[in-house]
Amino acid sequence: MDLLFKALADPTRRTILDELSEHDGQTLFELCSRLLLRHQIASTRQAISQHLEILEAANLVTVKRQGRYKFHYINTKPLSAIQQRWGEKKKEDS
Repeated sequence: MDLLFKALADPTRRTILDELSEHDGQTLFELCSRLLLRHQIASTRQAISQHLEILEAANLVTVKRQGRYKFHYINTKPLSAIQQRWGEKKKEDS
């Protein structure tokens, strides 16, 4: 769960997840372009790639390779662990 919170702590990574939520299956180039045009985030491709690695480590992003391209997809399943941890406890206390 520490990796999940670390991944969500950074505003750029949250914006990447927002972009994948809106348009899933993007390449690194597409993500960099959308971050610059829509959010004025002018990070290098290497920086965005490092953010994606952290999101992958937290299992919030999955990658599929097709030829020489990597497509990134959002995975919201790890977020349910947060809901279960505190949401279920709240219901039990009521």
